[in-house]
Amino acid sequence: MQCQTVLPGTECTFWAKKGCNFQGGSCQNVVEECQGCERIVKGSIGEVCSVAPSPKQKWVGGLCNFATHRKVEIQSVETKMNPLKASKKAAGKKK
Repeated sequence: MQCQTVLPGTECTFWAKKGCNFQGGSCQNVVEECQGCERIVKGSIGEVCSVAPSPKQKWVGGLCNFATHRKVEIQSVETKMNPLKASKKAAGKKK
């Protein structure tokens, strides 16, 4: 259904026949960690997240999974392998 309070006309999963059924009855403003994200939109109560009604809860566990301005760097660790064992593994896969 479409939101009628904070972001009128946008699709919202929390909007029901009785109104907004999210805790507090409305989306919440973005927090400091959200600044710079592409998902921030201007609503009737100020800046809100377009995908998460409570940005503060998304940042509790560390990085918000919807954040577009911060990325997780995956580090790969190279392990040393015995060349003799590596050749035996390669020879075994060919059979």
